[in-house]
Amino acid sequence: MENKDRYYNALIENDGQLNEIELGEKFGLDENETREIIVQLLSEHRIEYKENRACNYKPRKKIKAGNIV
Repeated sequence: MENKDRYYNALIENDGQLNEIELGEKFGLDENETREIIVQLLSEHRIEYKENRACNYKPRKKIKAGNIV
C-alpha cells in the first residue's frame, strides 16, 4: 500500500511536529483513511502509541539480532 509507506516515512520525518491526523491531511488522506493506516502500522509493530510532542504515535526502534541475549 503506497499511502501506508508514504505515511510511515512522513511520520519518521515529522518527529512529532504535526499530529497524526494533520500529517495524513498533508498527503490528501481523510481522517478515516489515516486511522486505517495507523491501525495497519500498529498491527505490523512498525509504530507504537507513545506521545511525541503533538503526535501520539512514533516509529518503533528496531532491535538488532546481534544484541539479543
